[in-house]
Amino acid sequence: MIEKITIKISFEKKVLKKYFVLFVLIIGVSCNSQTATKKSNDSSIVKYKIDKTDEQWKDELTSLQYFVLRQSGTERAFSGKHDKNYDNGLYICAACKAPLYESNYKYDSKSGWPSFDRGIKKNIEFDVDYKLGYPRSELKCSSCGGHLGHLFNDGPKKTTGKRHCINSAALTFIPNK
Repeated sequence: MIEKITIKISFEKKVLKKYFVLFVLIIGVSCNSQTATKKSNDSSIVKYKIDKTDEQWKDELTSLQYFVLRQSGTERAFSGKHDKNYDNGLYICAACKAPLYESNYKYDSKSGWPSFDRGIKKNIEFDVDYKLGYPRSELKCSSCGGHLGHLFNDGPKKTTGKRHCINSAALTFIPNK
C-alpha cells in the first residue's frame, strides 16, 4: 500500500513539473517585446514625422540613447545626468529635438529617474507596454516614436497626481538664458 502511494505521489510530481514548464513557456512567449512601429485602429502602419532607419539612428545616437529611445530600454536608476538637475529650462527629445518637458513641472520623485507631473501634450504620445508581462503606460515622443519612459499615478497630489518617469538618455536639456 505504501509503495502504491509513493508511486502515485512521484507520478503526480512529474505531471506537475511538466505543467509548470509548459506554463513558464507560454508566459515567456506571450511576454514578447514591443515593436518599433505603431499601428492605428485601422491596422495600417502610422509613420512618424521623423522617420529614419535603424542604421541612421545608430549613427546619430549614443549606444545608451539608442538602447533607450529605439529599443525601449531603461537606464539604471540614479545613473542619469538629468535626475538631480533642477535648473530652469526645457527638456527636448535627444533623438529629434522635439520639446517634451518644461523644468517647472519637474520634481524629485526619489525614483532615480527624472520625473515630471506633466509634459507638452502635443509632443508626447501614450502607448501600452507589456514587456514585464502586464500592461504599463508607456510614454513616447510623438515626432519620432522614441521611448521616453512610463506614466504612473503616484505623482504629486497637489498638481496632476501623475508621474512621468523619464530616462535621462532620452532627453537633452536646454537651459533658459
